[in-house]
Formats: sequence, C-alpha cells, structure tokens
Amino acid sequence: MSARNSPHASGPPPRRQGASEGTNPLRRTSDRFESWFRRFLMLALVLGVPVAALSAGLTTYESSMRTVRAQSAERQEVAARLTSTAKGVTTDGKQRAQVRWTDGNGTVRTGTTLVTAHISQGATVRVWMDRDGGLTSPPMSELSATTNGWFVGGMAAIGVGAGFYAARAGMRRVLDRRRYAQWDTEWDWVEPLWSARFRR
Repeated sequence: MSARNSPHASGPPPRRQGASEGTNPLRRTSDRFESWFRRFLMLALVLGVPVAALSAGLTTYESSMRTVRAQSAERQEVAARLTSTAKGVTTDGKQRAQVRWTDGNGTVRTGTTLVTAHISQGATVRVWMDRDGGLTSPPMSELSATTNGWFVGGMAAIGVGAGFYAARAGMRRVLDRRRYAQWDTEWDWVEPLWSARFRR
C-alpha cells in the first residue's frame, strides 16, 4: 500500500460534502442576518449620502435663487442723505440714523435705517427701498444662496450618516437582546446536566 493511500498519510482533512467556501457551522441565524443587514446599511450609506446631499443642496439653492431674483426685481438701491446723527451701536458696528431720499416718482421720503458708524450728518449713503417706496433690507445675494445650498446639503449628509449609525446600533441592540435570551434558555437546559457531572 502506498503512502498516498495509507490512512495515516498526512494532509488536510477531507472536506465535508455540501460545505461551501466561507461557511461557519457556529454562525447563528442572527449572525447571518446581522452581516447582511450591515451590508445593506453600508450600501444605503454609500448611495444615500451623495443623493441626499445633492438633492437637498440643489433644492435649497434653487429656492434661494428664486428669492434672490424676486427680491432683486422688487427692491431698488437709491442714494439718501443723513438728516440726523446716528444713535446707538449695533453688534455689527452700525448705527441707526434718519435719512431722506427721493423715490422713482419724485416723492421725497424719510425713514430710519442702519448706517456705518461715525458717518456725519449730511453724508450720502446707499439705501434699499421696496415697491411701495419704503426702506427695506438689501436683497439676498447669490453668495448667500450658494452658502444655503452647501449648508443644507451638508446637514442632509450628516443626517443620513446619523441615521445609518442609529439603525446599526438599534439592530445590534435588538439582536443582542435576542441572543442573551437564547443563551439564558439554553443554559437553563444545559446547566442541570453540566452540574450533575460534579455531583458524582
């Protein structure tokens, strides 16, 4: 009898029939479910972050740009003259002061607006007025619209990431509680048999 056919020949043990690569007989159903669910969450994370960020960011940007166009069409910048001394200082270094200007219809109007600090009475400043001729704030800029889009897109990406980790942690918590319950049940069955070995 040759060494190859000898039952004592060295070599790896024969593979069990029906066994596939990567199988583990000790893996539980919950382990397999956790593995597949983790892969699903990872796929959702990889696809969801860019989709959510782009969708939310572009939607916000387009909405902000509509506001920019609407406000630019409704508001007009005119020259006004300070008629009083600026009073008080705001957090951004501006002061409130009375101004006088002439609207598009030739009507002289007066109002209160914020101007740069330390501007003397009689100086000319630029102010914005609405369709009714009243003072208003400057229209939203394109830079603000772009910033809003990036901010909302970034927050959407963070939200998707947080949802991924929350779902993963929740799944792990549920499976661990199920595993602990199974272990308790199995130990209640095995413990009397195990303890009996030491009472002999």
